[in-house]
Amino acid sequence: MALKRVFSSFQKTLLATSVALASSASFAQAVLEEVIVTATIRAESLQDVPVSVNAVTGDKMLEAGIGKIEDLQSYVPNLTMSETGIGTNIYIRGIGSGINPGFEQSVGMYFDGISYGRAQLTRAPFLDLERVEVLRGPQNILFGKNSIAGALSLISARPGQETEGLVSLTYEPETNERILDFVASGPLNDEFGARVAIRKRQIDGHIENITLNRDEPERDEQTFRLILDWDASADLTASLKLEAGSFDVNGRQIEIINDQRSTSTTSSFTGKTYAEILDSTEVGVGPIVLATVDADSSVLNNRQDFKRSSNGDFSYNDTRNATLNVDYYRDGHQFTFITGLLGYQTDELCDCDFTGAPLFSVAAEEEYKQFSQELRWVSPVGETFEFIGGAFVQYSELDFYDSIRVESDILPGLINAADIQEVGGRGEGPQSGDLTGGPLDDVVEGTFAGTPLEAILQPFFDAGLPELGGIGDAGDAIRNLGTPRYFSSDTELFSVFLQTTWNVTDLFRATLGLRYAYEKKDGSRSLDFANIQTGERIPEGEVDTVVAKNFSAERHNLTGSRTESNVSPSLNLQYDYSDDVMLYATLSRGFKSGGYDARSNASPDTNSIRPLQNLADPQMLVGSFEYEEEQATSIEFGAKTSLWGGAAELNTALFYTKYDDLQVSIFDGTLGFNVGNAGAAETMGLELDGRVALTEKLMITGALAFLDFEFTDYENGQCFQGQEPDREVSGVEFCDYKGKTNQYVADYSGNIGLVYTTSILKDLELRSAADFVFTGDYNSSQNLDPSQQQDAYVKTNLRVSLADPGKGWEVAALVKNLTDETVISYSNDTPLSSNIFGSIGHYGFIEQPRTIAIQGTYRWY
Repeated sequence: MALKRVFSSFQKTLLATSVALASSASFAQAVLEEVIVTATIRAESLQDVPVSVNAVTGDKMLEAGIGKIEDLQSYVPNLTMSETGIGTNIYIRGIGSGINPGFEQSVGMYFDGISYGRAQLTRAPFLDLERVEVLRGPQNILFGKNSIAGALSLISARPGQETEGLVSLTYEPETNERILDFVASGPLNDEFGARVAIRKRQIDGHIENITLNRDEPERDEQTFRLILDWDASADLTASLKLEAGSFDVNGRQIEIINDQRSTSTTSSFTGKTYAEILDSTEVGVGPIVLATVDADSSVLNNRQDFKRSSNGDFSYNDTRNATLNVDYYRDGHQFTFITGLLGYQTDELCDCDFTGAPLFSVAAEEEYKQFSQELRWVSPVGETFEFIGGAFVQYSELDFYDSIRVESDILPGLINAADIQEVGGRGEGPQSGDLTGGPLDDVVEGTFAGTPLEAILQPFFDAGLPELGGIGDAGDAIRNLGTPRYFSSDTELFSVFLQTTWNVTDLFRATLGLRYAYEKKDGSRSLDFANIQTGERIPEGEVDTVVAKNFSAERHNLTGSRTESNVSPSLNLQYDYSDDVMLYATLSRGFKSGGYDARSNASPDTNSIRPLQNLADPQMLVGSFEYEEEQATSIEFGAKTSLWGGAAELNTALFYTKYDDLQVSIFDGTLGFNVGNAGAAETMGLELDGRVALTEKLMITGALAFLDFEFTDYENGQCFQGQEPDREVSGVEFCDYKGKTNQYVADYSGNIGLVYTTSILKDLELRSAADFVFTGDYNSSQNLDPSQQQDAYVKTNLRVSLADPGKGWEVAALVKNLTDETVISYSNDTPLSSNIFGSIGHYGFIEQPRTIAIQGTYRWY
């Protein structure tokens, strides 16, 4: 979509909105409640903030069943979050960090002022929030930790002056979802207040695992939070937040969504789907059967139908944090000290062949620790010059471990077959007829040992079959293979910032912001081969050849240290056109630091891995380790308007952002992810949001975004299965992404909400709400495979409640995805199906179908 299409759509939308609002003006009798946000650190009206920001209140999240960011994205256009096989994606305006534990997120998440930059934390459930603010575009001055695409600011609900609390129970029978929320808050005495919040959530899941005969993903989440407020004096207040949580998941919302027939020249595979190959296939050379694959017949389920074939996987997560916030006031100035301790541990197992065949899995563990300290000085408002300044330090330690695990005899048999056909007899190892150390020794002593086939095949071995040497003991070596990989990254960050506003006149003001950041990172990554049963290291030999050919992995041990500094500027101009219209323009430069790749399977240089017994057949591998910083230059024009005496609001933002040295994490086609700097990209678009009180009983809200994303320089993109490469470097094929869009980018997205509240009988209140969430089509795969285009859709969510506000009770029915839309949030190539078997296939993450829940809430005051 060209930029002129954006402007054309903008004009049409404004015209349609104006007509709609004008037609309803005669019905507007109420005044909208003011929304207060802290997007600029100061608490001020949303209509006065010169930023494209969406605010979702805690009450709205409770009513709509918004439990985490993945649910929040439906109500914030141009925000996308999805889980993947071994990571989490979060994007704003088409920009995100991709899948790699070495990354900090391009979309910064801040919880009560503390940076939650790790991707895993975006999966954590929400609990008792006052609101969530989503700021779009670079936010490097006040939200300085790598927030190059935008920022999410989560604000906890705090103790009040009155005793209050609630108990809320939600039950959804189709997925057996059960949610308990408990809150108790109020003053302890004249100086102290406290708030306790607890959430417990369990769900069986919406995908049927037909291999294990259970529903998935089965979730068990629990979070506990305590906030203590201390009013030490009229000038000094302090708040301590302690929080601990766990969110454990058994199974995934993953299934094979398509599976094409193999075009391999190997007669054993030709014309068969990957599922058929895994279900029952004899693999061999000529008349000799090397292995029989006989997986569970559930693998034949190779289409999208909310059923998966899997041997089981899990993700167990424990989080903890402590935040101390101290505010001191002096002559109108506010001095704030925020100290944060944050940590989490993760233990995961991914059935990463994504089938019920026992091929391989990936185990992973992650531990993260963070300490941060921020000092802020906020000047009084109403002066000619106002400022917000401060300093920030953060120390963090990340330890990450993962390993490919080959746990059965099936995969070694297939690997032997493939490699024997490639290297056939040209090596220097045991020759035909010699069973010691040869490939058929694997067959006799492994797959067929002790069966009638051993006696049948032995005469062929004794006769000396031609062209079967050259693989040695690789079959035995790769059986029970593990590829333990250890990654660590220690980071020290120091920054200072100053944002100064010059109130030139009563109507015009200019704000200049600067942040200087210095960052030092030490990183290391090692990968080796070991037996997963004994833990012993596997000696170097033919196994290196087999792993290189089939997993694109090699042993390596890398270390590095890097330092970098940066100055990020921002200039904002604001003009009050009238009492009801504020116009603004912002020019900013964002920055995201470089670092080290945690998940590449090879060293950063192009490597030639030569089979020990076949020197004429090198295997080329490309890996990565260090990546450089990323920059963004953005310009934004916006307007905040109030209409009909406060009965309606309409806010708009038009933006253009150019990204240089864009950081990307690209799947290597087998099991690894290589991080690098893609080159350049541009994103531009238009965002609108508004609300109007049509009557005292009826309110309508809406948001709409248009987005155009284009890579302007990206030569080394990943080719999708079957795509003709544009270039080849050292035997590795690449596809040029120049002129292409990005994953998750839809031309348009938005939502419309209706809320109607009325009294019935004497004391009862009826409240009904409808949310319509829509998006244009987008690509769910990071390699932009055209077959993985998600069609445009509209989701409808409904809520009807009956309450007695005086007595504090409420009963509600919630319907999500009323029209039962099937949505694939993320997809990728099925591992091994193409590079070994020649079959093109994909797996996908499938969102929930229609659900209907009952919610009961009791509040006390």
